[in-house]
Amino acid sequence: MKTEIFTDGACRGNPGPGGWGAILRYGHTEKRLNGSAADTTNNRMELLAAIEALAALTRPSQVQLTTDSKYVQDGITKWVAKWKLNGWETSNKQVVKNKDLWERLDRLAMIHTVDWHWVKGHSGHKDNELADQLANAAIDKMMDER
Repeated sequence: MKTEIFTDGACRGNPGPGGWGAILRYGHTEKRLNGSAADTTNNRMELLAAIEALAALTRPSQVQLTTDSKYVQDGITKWVAKWKLNGWETSNKQVVKNKDLWERLDRLAMIHTVDWHWVKGHSGHKDNELADQLANAAIDKMMDER
């Protein structure tokens, strides 16, 4: 049986305060995770959602991970291999943006067997909407604690 993961990141301003949310589901068991950062970008939060969700798995797993971020999906399935061959530089010889997070995501993705899926954000997909709510709740909590 596969573990289903749904992730989303949110940012109020870009950069600005941000949050991430993830839902992990295995059979009838569900776990919800979220977190925040005071000064970040949407792309960093999208990456962190996938990283934290995969890091929460306690053993190598078969995973179906659904994100509304083409940046995350394309990055991990199309770009990372070339970036690694090029010493984490783009074709323009620039250091890959968010290299620290891409390296973490790449390491975690190698532990698990991950099928990466994309869904259009804010399109009514129940689990993507819930991940978005978790991300925004993390921002709200951080802002309230200030």
